[in-house]
Amino acid sequence: MTQTERIKTTICLYLNYLVHGMAIVILAQNMTVLSRQWRVSDAGVALVISSLGIGRLLVLYLAGSLSDRLGRKVFVQLGILTYTLFFVGIVLSPNMVVAYGAGILAGMANSFLDSGTYPALMELYPQRQATANIMIKAFASIGELLLPLLVAGLDHLNWWYGWSFIGCVVLLVLNFILLQSRQFPALSTHTPTPTKTATIQAKSKAKLTPKQLVMGIVLTIFGYISMATFYLVSQWLTKYGSDVIKLDLVHARLLVSVYSVGSILGVIVTALLVERVLKPVWFMLVDTVLSLMALLVLVLVPTLSAALISSFVIGCTAAGGVMQLGLTVMSEVFPYAKGRITGIYYTASGLASFTIPIVTAWISIESIQNIMWFDVGIAAVGVLCSLIVLNLSRVPVYTAKQLSKLDHV
Repeated sequence: MTQTERIKTTICLYLNYLVHGMAIVILAQNMTVLSRQWRVSDAGVALVISSLGIGRLLVLYLAGSLSDRLGRKVFVQLGILTYTLFFVGIVLSPNMVVAYGAGILAGMANSFLDSGTYPALMELYPQRQATANIMIKAFASIGELLLPLLVAGLDHLNWWYGWSFIGCVVLLVLNFILLQSRQFPALSTHTPTPTKTATIQAKSKAKLTPKQLVMGIVLTIFGYISMATFYLVSQWLTKYGSDVIKLDLVHARLLVSVYSVGSILGVIVTALLVERVLKPVWFMLVDTVLSLMALLVLVLVPTLSAALISSFVIGCTAAGGVMQLGLTVMSEVFPYAKGRITGIYYTASGLASFTIPIVTAWISIESIQNIMWFDVGIAAVGVLCSLIVLNLSRVPVYTAKQLSKLDHV
């Protein structure tokens, strides 16, 4: 495959996640109009949002397994088609039940895209796998940034809210057409020797040490917590701004855009500094502590200026790649079971995307502000998990490369 063809394929893969980022926040950004369309409260819309987690869990393992057999391209295409059905389904849905079914399709589409895109990028860039994968988060954050601006523009012009959904459909259809002629790396046909296979199986089935068991449990919890912390913010920040801080919708939606800018910057900083400067476990601790502090400021100082700063910091830390760092650490703890560990970790994050909207829908009946206090509690558990992992890992603050530089100072 030529370098030009590789770049073209990569652009198509990342464009899907630009739309995916829009899909993450599009229901929350249109919560008021959708609640009227379905004749439910904001809590009803939050329940529909929880359906995305169900769809993700339904096909997560199966899609990943079949991707190794059928190829990456077919699952990327399947993800595009399923996401298209979601956007059209939400606009046409007359009630919450139909919308819930459309939301399940969105969760399935997410799993289909993940099962095809992550392996494809690792095969396209075998020497830069971490950077290639973490850029997925950057493009999703760009989508989260652009969507609130688009919704605010439509609202200002008094245009139909559905144009934001139709715009996503147009992007997906165009990308599907472009993807038809794109090349993907051939699936590996190399088979390990029987001796090597037996060795790997023996090591993967070896009895876990108490340290591995504790690390596995704590990191699985962290997979849930890291997803829950930023997912809750992305879904409720606009509503918090309008109902608690008393902002108009334009400024309330601006909070999500600022949060998304912070997320993009966080991804870039993490990609540049992790392993080169700080070890992943130290990044986990720094990110979780800063996100906890920012959330406390958000709920204790309900003003526009404090909310803007807090939203940016939360985006940088909670949504800047810390979830991927947790998976990296877990893979180091269980080096001979990466596939299984990835499934466990992302199942925990999928449970978060399902349960958090349900819990917050119930909390919203009493108080929108209590939703953010709930997120403060979640972030505090994240700090505790990071401290436990750091204590059990006992790694230095700096990488070996940085330590050698410090020795020469």
